[in-house]
Amino acid sequence: MKCLAVASEIYPLVKTGGLADVVGALPAALAGEDVVVRTLVPGYPAIIARLGEAREVARYDALLGVPATVLAAHVAGHDLLVLDSPALFAREGGIYGDAAGKDWPDNWRRFAALGKVAADLAAAGVEGWRSDIVHAHDWQGAMAMAYMRFGPAAHLPRVLTIHNLAFQGRFGAEIFGWLGLPPESWAMDGIEYYGGVGFLKAGLISADAITTVSPTYAEEIRRPDDGMGLDGLLDGRADRLHGILNGIDTDLWNPEADPMLPAPFAARRLGGRMASRRAVEQAFGLKRDRAPLFIVISRLTWQKGMDLLVEEMDGMVAMGAKLALLGSGDAELEAAFLEAADKHRGRVGAHIGYDEPLSHMMQAGGDAILIPSRFEPCGLTQLYGLRYGCVPVVARVGGLADTVIDANEAAVAAGVATGLHFAPDDAGALRRAMARAVALHGDRPGWITMQRNGMKADFSWGRSAARYAALFADLVKAAG
Repeated sequence: MKCLAVASEIYPLVKTGGLADVVGALPAALAGEDVVVRTLVPGYPAIIARLGEAREVARYDALLGVPATVLAAHVAGHDLLVLDSPALFAREGGIYGDAAGKDWPDNWRRFAALGKVAADLAAAGVEGWRSDIVHAHDWQGAMAMAYMRFGPAAHLPRVLTIHNLAFQGRFGAEIFGWLGLPPESWAMDGIEYYGGVGFLKAGLISADAITTVSPTYAEEIRRPDDGMGLDGLLDGRADRLHGILNGIDTDLWNPEADPMLPAPFAARRLGGRMASRRAVEQAFGLKRDRAPLFIVISRLTWQKGMDLLVEEMDGMVAMGAKLALLGSGDAELEAAFLEAADKHRGRVGAHIGYDEPLSHMMQAGGDAILIPSRFEPCGLTQLYGLRYGCVPVVARVGGLADTVIDANEAAVAAGVATGLHFAPDDAGALRRAMARAVALHGDRPGWITMQRNGMKADFSWGRSAARYAALFADLVKAAG
């Protein structure tokens, strides 16, 4: 089976979050299920610089008003189709916004163009290669579903994966004339959304199947509290909604062979974690001791519950714990964590930004990773934590609830706990969860059992890839 994937980022070429990790890992996992994936991505400078030998497979004199070419190349183990349009993608700053974090004003054109090209390639094929199915990711890829539905590729099955419903790609009605879609697409069951254009909404209404990145999130987004205005649409399409848990690349995230760590370790040989712990303490200016070391690797946003953690910093330090934080996001939250690091020198350290090797070392050296998200479609950092013996302390939402077994009395007695749950959106519940973690950390045999349980859990892509492949096969069969 041949699958054309459409996404705005892909690891290791360009990454802002977990989307890139999934898009980067899924093709190799699907190959084991006899699904061949080619991935269409934007031609950001970071990707163009890595192309090497590339073949031009399509050319546009005016793609939504700008010239563009499509290049085919094999890069970093990926079979890529790259939309090369300097007018859209050759710019300094982030892939979605400028250096100050403000969205690019032409994001509608940039990602509508990506969707239009995906639909064109699905209809015409590429060098004799024709996809059997198209798989788009998030709002940036979602317009591929609409362009296919209202174009010559309407016969091909379409799948859209929601990685985060909060980001929807909503734009004014004035862009409709530029999109090149037929008048009938401007409708409630088309791309119109509250008087404007909704990219994610267009994809959701046009896809033959919708997947989310965890089963619990698939249920949550059908409710008004978590549906972000799309709960009615999603509940009405519940028969096409599938929750498929993300996996992780267990070769890339492998504590026994991770080149980013100062020393390897395994579930039965945890002593090697100490070298990473000492390295984390040094990197963050933390006191060298055996106090419980919490880590945070996150976007610093309201969604991630980082304001709740700010409220509880003094209490955490009073418990005798330490914190190493790596992340960026809201300026006020960045400032609050830097202030906490200054106030609690040696007990709290904060690095604003992102550093892939440091994130690996933190997972390997931390005792517990804090994830107080208000909602979490899947989450990957808790999976990395489990893999590396860094016990997750998580809000009981979405994929966090699906992947972490709470250390309640029964689970501890049965020897199956892998982490701690607490109620979301509640600073007091976070404080009590941290206190539980500190107490459990004092029971060394019990804590080591939790670490080993997590490290032995299987969060590879095997089962999830099999579910994607089965879904794809059913859709292709139904399409005839």
